[in-house]
Amino acid sequence: MAAAVARGAKRSLRAELKQRLQAMSTEERLRQSCLLTEKVIAHSQYQKSKRISIFLSMQDEVETEEIIKDIFRQGKTCFIPRYQFQSNHMDMVKLASAAEISSLPKTSWNIAQPGEDEVREEALSTGGLDLIFMPGLGFDRDGNRLGRGRGYYDAYLRRCLQQQEHRPYTMALAFREQVCLQVPVDEHDMKVDEVLYEDSSASPVLASAAE
Repeated sequence: MAAAVARGAKRSLRAELKQRLQAMSTEERLRQSCLLTEKVIAHSQYQKSKRISIFLSMQDEVETEEIIKDIFRQGKTCFIPRYQFQSNHMDMVKLASAAEISSLPKTSWNIAQPGEDEVREEALSTGGLDLIFMPGLGFDRDGNRLGRGRGYYDAYLRRCLQQQEHRPYTMALAFREQVCLQVPVDEHDMKVDEVLYEDSSASPVLASAAE
């Protein structure tokens, strides 16, 4: 019963958030993305991380291209998601350069990613990740995240906890319009350590999870 209530609440919140995001102008999305890029580059967790996974942003997400360029400028190792569409399995595979993004094939969801048959270094098989940038439709200040309903990141974070010696730090990138009073969750949902948005302070929203 509780799971059904959570599913219904998630459905209605997703619809509301999609409307909010559609109402944002291109200029406002770009303005907040630029501000968040500066916040990320100045962030201590980012600065000390060597192995970073980051999503290739869709039109309704915080633009990540400049962060990716900085990852390479700083000599860090960059991994990007490769989704398997017939399941909720996702790998984080190594990106060779920021310029490579424009030549990656597009999926049916219009997301750029390396082909499934292409052999690439996978983060968990070569030492894990220090920092994972989390996409999502909505977030609250307690670190609860509303994804798009497929569960890719929740499943991947569980694998990280099983296969890595240290827990990766998770940081969500959000427009102000995506920050909610409360995000409905169920037992499968994984919290993020920090939600970064225009009005957020530099301190984590979840001190206990970051320890």
